[in-house]
Order: sequence, then structure tokens, then C-alpha cells
Amino acid sequence: MDVSDEFDSGMEPTDDLASFEVVNLSNPGLLDPSADVDGHVQESKDKAKLKTKLISAWNNLRYGGWSLKGKPRLSKSSPVCLLGQSYQLSYSGERESFRRAFSSLLWMTYRRGFPPLDGSALTSDAGWGCMLRSAQMLLAHGLMLHTMPAGWTWPATHHQTKDDLEVLDDSLRESRRDSGKPRRRSLGTTLDCEAQEERTHRRTVSWFGDLSSAPFGLHRLVELGRASGKRAGDWYGPAIVAHMLQKAVAASEVSDLAVYVAQDCTVYVGDVLNLCGTSRTDLSARCRSGWKSLVLLLPVRLGSEVLNPAYTRCVKRLLELQCCMGIIGGKPKHSLFFVGFQDEHLIYLDPHYCQTTVDVQQDNFPLESFHCKTVRKMPFNRMDPSCTVGFYAASRGDFQTLCSDVTEALTSSEEKYPIFTFVEGHNNAERSCTSDSVTHIKTKDRLGRIKKKSCLDEFVLL
Repeated sequence: MDVSDEFDSGMEPTDDLASFEVVNLSNPGLLDPSADVDGHVQESKDKAKLKTKLISAWNNLRYGGWSLKGKPRLSKSSPVCLLGQSYQLSYSGERESFRRAFSSLLWMTYRRGFPPLDGSALTSDAGWGCMLRSAQMLLAHGLMLHTMPAGWTWPATHHQTKDDLEVLDDSLRESRRDSGKPRRRSLGTTLDCEAQEERTHRRTVSWFGDLSSAPFGLHRLVELGRASGKRAGDWYGPAIVAHMLQKAVAASEVSDLAVYVAQDCTVYVGDVLNLCGTSRTDLSARCRSGWKSLVLLLPVRLGSEVLNPAYTRCVKRLLELQCCMGIIGGKPKHSLFFVGFQDEHLIYLDPHYCQTTVDVQQDNFPLESFHCKTVRKMPFNRMDPSCTVGFYAASRGDFQTLCSDVTEALTSSEEKYPIFTFVEGHNNAERSCTSDSVTHIKTKDRLGRIKKKSCLDEFVLL
């Protein structure tokens, strides 16, 4: 992971870079036939490899906003927030913890070479599917929180190399993040647990495969988008994909998880309790406890055309919460998945990197392309105001804590009106929330009555 090279206590560039694979044109093995040891066979392989890299480079240049400027750097002097966890990068142990946590996040990108999407001849989503990929990353993180033990990191990130991060092996003993002493387990028990976790990890990735049978794959999401008048090749907004994720989870085998999408920037607590309440026919462990785990999605608009600076602090406070799953946002052809921040820069995973489709139906399919090693960042003022915030609550108690923590984060910021609100009771009105153009904020007047205003009007006032 190129993290150690990105640490700098001095100046920090303000530009963000889309993911880009550099082609080493100075390698004679790629361009000079005389360097081929196996004649035409090796030459053909090298040409195919070069062609693949050039195609990726072109796709990233065309769709990812690639820049020739230097890498964005992370500062050692300021803490980094990554989905509710804070890391002080001046300590090598903290850097290692951050590297493992970031590299363990599931990364969904453009793919090419998958079966044609239904109703079209498209075999790649390069140039139009970035919001769908960002939505996949948001849901994937929620599913990993739902199915994996707390603090899990991908074992493949534990094998350090100098190219990944220039940290000495004994640094792992510094600044341990886990509180208390770990419970000792036998070698056999440890291996069994790791094997089970890896099977769960692989199964979760397979749910996002690029084939029609994958419950959260691109083919399935495009199919669900038809109800909103969308088809393959169209731009999908963050509010629409939130409802698509809700439908996808409801129709999937994950029966102990529910997705609630807020309407008019309001979370109706009574509706959430009804949604997560379980019937006697649910047999999973979580359902037997009388509660389905919750993914809470809140489509919001943080300004009219650009991000209102008054909401920057609020976005930071939300990303600092452990219940936060991240934020999907963006504008046409440039959606991103925001997972943290440092100072005045957002940290994100970028879907604008076109990779070859992986056959997730094969045993032990490769997982490397579903994890990103390079940290990207961008200034807050370049964040598009249209976005969807995600939260996760495993239990009813967690949901109550979520309501309390999020409300505190929203009310302790500088903006005049909260981004969204929690309201007791139920939403009795039938509302349609499939448009990304208009959302609402509910506030209370001096008499305690709830009044509804257009969020676009509120942003004009601010």
C-alpha cells in the first residue's frame, strides 16, 4: 500500500487523483521482441498485457479525472479518521493499523468483459456505472459489519512488504488499538476461525459478482433500476440507488438484515422498529432475538450546486461515528465512496478504475482486485452536495445509540438546520422518494410544531 510514501508533514496538494495504473514503457520485455525468450508466444502475451494496461489507462483517463500531478499525501501531524476510528500516523503501529483497515474495505470498480446486461449489448459499465459501484461499496461494508467479527481485517493485508508500507516488523507491538488483553486461543481454533471468516469474506464478495444470479451485482441493480425509469448506460443518482439497495436486500438470502431509506430527510423511528421487528418464522440467531439488523440510508442534499461549507463540520462528525458506513455521492460520471477524512480533505475509494471481470463462481477466485491499497483524498469543497449517508445498527440497543449519537452530531455543528431528523412515530403519508432533485428538511418552530421546507430554500438562506 502506498501509504508511507504519502505521509508528509509539510505541504499537501489539494488535488485528488483517480485510480490509475502506470504502464512501465521503459520495460523492454513489453516493447522489444528481442527480449522475448519464448519467441512469438511470449511476444503475444506481452502485447496482450500491454493492451490491457493501455485500455485501463485510457478508461481511467477518460472517466476518472486522472491528473499528472503528484500523489496526494497524508500528514503525520494530523489524525486520520476512517469510518469511526482515528489513527495517528506519526506512530508506526498506528500506520499499520490504518493500512490494514483501509486495505480490508471492499472495493468495487468498473469492470469489463461480463455477460451483456439484460436489454442491452453492454459488457462494461465504464463511464456510467460509478454510482452503482459506489452503492455496492456502501452495502458491502454494511454486510461485512453484519457478518464479520468486530475489527476484522483481511489476513492478506498482514503480510507486509516494503512496497506496501515501510514499517519495521516490531512496529506491530507499538500503540495497540485493541483495549484489554486478547483471549488466548489454541492454534487449531484460530485456524478454524480464520478459515470461516475467509469463507464469509469470499461469499460476501461473490454477492457482488458481475452476473445475473448475484443478488447485489450490477445486473441485479440495473434490473431494479427499471422501476425508476433507468436502464443500463444511464446515470443513477444517490437517492435512487438507496432504494435499489433496499429492494435488493429485501429479495436476497440475507433475511436477518433490513434496509430503511429515509424520506424527506426524516427517519420515522416507529417505522424502523416495525421494519426490524421479526416474525416467528424467522429462524436466524439475530431474528430469534426479535430484531433484524439495520442498514439506515439517508439521501440528503448539502447545498444547491456545490457543498455548503456550513455542512463540512457535520460531515466530519458523522464520519467519526462508529455506526457510520460511509457516504456515497458524486455528480454525473464521477461518483465516489467517502470513508473518512484528514483535516480539510475527504478520504475515498474510487470506482473509476476499469478491471477485468472476475468469475466469482469459481472456487478460490482471486480477491485482490476487490481491495484497494492506495489512499485517495480530495478537498471538502469539491464534494458534490447530492449524497446518501449510511449507518449500521446490529441490535435494537445499537439503533437507540445510533439515534442518540447521530442527533448529537447533527445538533452540535454550526449549520442552522440539521441535515436530517429523527421523529417518533410513523410516516402516514404516501410519499415518493425516487427523485434526486428535491428533498426536504423538517424543523420545529417555537411552538414545537413540525414544519417542512424545501432543502433548496434552506441552502439559499444559508
